[in-house]
Amino acid sequence: MLFKQVAVADIEGLRRFLGEVDLTLSGLDAPTVKLWTEHDPDGSIIGSTGYELSPNGTHALIRSVAVAPGRRAAGAGSRLAMFAISDAARSGASHAWLFSRRSGPFWQKLGFEPADRDEMAAVLAQTHQVRLFTETGQLRHEVAWSRRLELHQAVR
Repeated sequence: MLFKQVAVADIEGLRRFLGEVDLTLSGLDAPTVKLWTEHDPDGSIIGSTGYELSPNGTHALIRSVAVAPGRRAAGAGSRLAMFAISDAARSGASHAWLFSRRSGPFWQKLGFEPADRDEMAAVLAQTHQVRLFTETGQLRHEVAWSRRLELHQAVR
C-alpha cells in the first residue's frame, strides 16, 4: 500500500481518525511534524504514521502510528511504524523515541527498549507532544521507548 503525505487540507480527517483511536492531536498542523496516512479504496483513513525531529535533527519522536480497529493484526502497524522510522533515519536521525503506555510489546518487536522519559523530554523538548505532556503534567504518567537508528537497519 502507498502512504500519502498529509497536507493542510487533510489535517481535519487525520484529527478525527487519531481522536477515534485515542492518540495525541497536538501539533498535527505544524510544519515540523511529518505525517502520512494510508487509505482504503473508498478514501477512508485506515492508518497513520509520522515523526518530528529534534532541532539538531539527530533525534526523532515517532508519533501518530495508528491502525483502524478492523485492520489490526495484519502487519499494518509494523509497516506504518517502519515507514516513519526509515524516513527519520534518511533525514539524519540516529535515535528514535516514542511514548506508549499500551503498546510496549509491539514496539519491542521493532527494536525499541524502555527509556528514561526525562532524557527523552530533554532531547525532544521542542516537539509538540513533549511540550504538551510537560505543560499538562502528563509526562510523569507516560512510558518512553527508544532505539538507535542506522540507515541500513531502518530501511528494511
